[in-house]
Amino acid sequence: MDHVELKISGFGGQGIDLAGYIVGKAAAIFEHRYATMVQSYGPEARGEACSAQVIIADAPIHYPYTVEPEFLIAMSQEAYTKFVRELKPGGVLLVDDDLVTTDSGRSDVQTYRVPATKMAEGLGHRIVANVVMLGFLTAVAQIVSSQAVKEALVSSLPAGSSQLNLKAFEAGYAWGQQKQTVGEWESGRVGEKTI
Repeated sequence: MDHVELKISGFGGQGIDLAGYIVGKAAAIFEHRYATMVQSYGPEARGEACSAQVIIADAPIHYPYTVEPEFLIAMSQEAYTKFVRELKPGGVLLVDDDLVTTDSGRSDVQTYRVPATKMAEGLGHRIVANVVMLGFLTAVAQIVSSQAVKEALVSSLPAGSSQLNLKAFEAGYAWGQQKQTVGEWESGRVGEKTI
């Protein structure tokens, strides 16, 4: 993809900005492409909706804000409600299955329901749900390579947390590869095809 827009959203404290930073760093530093990342907090604080807007391109980026993202990650209900209408028709929506109920009727997008929080809890720490989601995104979107994301993770986090974060990434990536292989996604309406 020569130009892709991604919005990662959730609530403060979920590592939304870190996830955006990791994707952008993977593209810019480890794949030698262009990338921008803009954080959006507004008046919100921890626990309220926030987002990270990432653009990755093969040419210089002249405007750093997403206009119509092809990919949207929603890790909270409030973030989903706030941002789902921005997603480009034909785009890909990833929602945390444990925290988001999709009720938009967006039949024009592919929706993946990812149990990111549950998977992170299975690894022992709910805090890595954002990294599980990054693994899934990397598998289904293929906007950056898994190797680049892993290198960005290891180089961006304290040494003591690298092993857990790599496990979280691998768990999300493997699950995403499995779902991508069998083509399991919803066509927008709840209940049509749940994964």
